[in-house]
Amino acid sequence: MQITLFFKPVLSTTLIFACLFTFQCKRLHATDMLNTKWSLAALKNTTYSGLKAAPAPVKLVDGRWEGAPYVDGGASRPSVHFVGDHYPIGKVAGNAADAAVVFLAESSGGSGRLVYLAVVEKRNGVLTNTATAALGDRVQVRDVRIENGAIAVDVLQAGPQDAACCPGELATRHWRLNATGIVASETADRTGRLSLDVLADTAWRLRAWDVDEPAPDAPEITLSYDNSRLAGSAGCNRYFAMVEAGDRPGDLQVGPSGSTRMICPEAIMAIEQRFLHQLSGATTFAFMAGQLAISFERDGRRGTMHFNRKEGRP
Repeated sequence: MQITLFFKPVLSTTLIFACLFTFQCKRLHATDMLNTKWSLAALKNTTYSGLKAAPAPVKLVDGRWEGAPYVDGGASRPSVHFVGDHYPIGKVAGNAADAAVVFLAESSGGSGRLVYLAVVEKRNGVLTNTATAALGDRVQVRDVRIENGAIAVDVLQAGPQDAACCPGELATRHWRLNATGIVASETADRTGRLSLDVLADTAWRLRAWDVDEPAPDAPEITLSYDNSRLAGSAGCNRYFAMVEAGDRPGDLQVGPSGSTRMICPEAIMAIEQRFLHQLSGATTFAFMAGQLAISFERDGRRGTMHFNRKEGRP
């Protein structure tokens, strides 16, 4: 069995990994993705079914679909969008061919956000959604993988005492395919409560300044967490800042940052200053299909920076 994990080639040095069941991996550059049968663009333009707000299959266009307003002339309408930009591919029990596992989020115009897991196969040369399962309202996906023919998803979900807005329970949930579709394990493996420690032992690389604003290919901006401190490269200089968790799961507050004092070209220094400015206004952290999302508020502006996992040690 071979599993390949794809990352959107936003950066020229982006890598993907081909991992054998022995967990030995080889490094592939993003250009190798062009020779595969799967692509992020194709998955974002596939037809999906099994969604609550859309009884009929919906065709995504550039990762989005919107239905008609619930009331003529009204603003509220059902919508579906593709979440994240990486996905595992492998043999899922019940499938003869490889399948990709992707995530969708559905909104009906209110505060809820129903998240789905969708299995996609290639049939007669066409990417086809063959199974869909609801993960729950505002469930956050920390990671996903295919293990021994099953789909394993590390999630952040609402625990018994959590408000819907602020999930705090870490768990791993499992699905398998059978003749009737996709079936979830009866119980989830609960692994603890959300804390800043879940960011430890991982290096993160800035992918987007905000939801619809990609970060530049260079310079590389990184973030890691260890012992109540954030650190990394701001593009030119190394930086560090103390960070504290807030009262609700996912809340945080970043203290003043310190850094080295190298001088770089003006354009790079502008990028560095923007990153440190946004980071200093961080208010929450969350996860979105394997990405780290840090929301901020500074000078009356709100946004959410997105980070991909970075190869190597923090």
